[in-house]
Amino acid sequence: MKKLKGFTLAEVLITLAIIGIVAAITLPSLLVNVNEKAWDAQKKAFHARMAQAIGQMNTLGGYGQFETDDDGTATEDTAAESFILDALSKVYKINNVCGPDKLSSCGMPSKITTLGGEAEISFPTKMSELNEKMLNGAHVTNETEKVADTKAAAFETANGESVAVFYNPLCSSDSLGNHTTQYKMCVNFVYDLNGTEGPNEVGKDVGFMTAFYRKNSVVVAPVPYSRDYESTVVQYTQDEEAIDAPTACKVMGEDLRLPDKDELASLFINAPLINIETAAYGYWSGSVISYGNTGTAWSQGMNIGDCFRSTRSNTGYVRCIKK
Repeated sequence: MKKLKGFTLAEVLITLAIIGIVAAITLPSLLVNVNEKAWDAQKKAFHARMAQAIGQMNTLGGYGQFETDDDGTATEDTAAESFILDALSKVYKINNVCGPDKLSSCGMPSKITTLGGEAEISFPTKMSELNEKMLNGAHVTNETEKVADTKAAAFETANGESVAVFYNPLCSSDSLGNHTTQYKMCVNFVYDLNGTEGPNEVGKDVGFMTAFYRKNSVVVAPVPYSRDYESTVVQYTQDEEAIDAPTACKVMGEDLRLPDKDELASLFINAPLINIETAAYGYWSGSVISYGNTGTAWSQGMNIGDCFRSTRSNTGYVRCIKK
């Protein structure tokens, strides 16, 4: 008779242990990739729906009331909530609206993690908490270029997103010649794709979208890379042998590009959420004004909010965004 052979119990247990260890190592990264792909798809769909809705509005400015007393304390603030109820809800399906101080009732988390997991911060509840430079940056003390320190309101979408609205009823039209970023912003949305479920991290389930100009609005939703290009300044030239601003993004990843000037302005508004530098150098945009090494391109100051023309031989920072 033939002698039958098989695995011993010890061998089976060792094999199962090895499989378990390999699974413990590989499954988390696989799940992260699956989640990120799902978030990316949901973001794109949400961005498209919101951009279409905002495009149907006649104006983005002037909704609600915002009044302050002599020391600047708000005595009446219905701006963001009125924008949602009187404007956005007319062109976009909204399930629930939450006024100021009630953001959590619409699923907004009390804490979020900034881009790249750098730090946990309290979720901003008014314009100055979103970015204090919105109120004390370039030209914003000018009465005609003012930014209201309105409280945020929030809403929930039919698709399950929770969205906080930071609204400036004093925003300008696109006909003015000044290039200050702050007063061109009408609405900034900070959203969480799955409410308080988690991970509540910018770049994953948390993102932002900005609408500029009272009329003929421009809507952008940049998804920034987690860090600057080598934290150094580069030129914006056409020298093929140099690492210039556009090339820097290609070096960092084929799926990355320079933001245009409106996308870059959105990065300024949401700078505390994405850990962007506030140094004196501006950040290069992909919006070139004239070609050639002696030409100019738009640059965005992160320290005071000015958007300016810069000679392409000058140096500046680079923060790429996803294509």
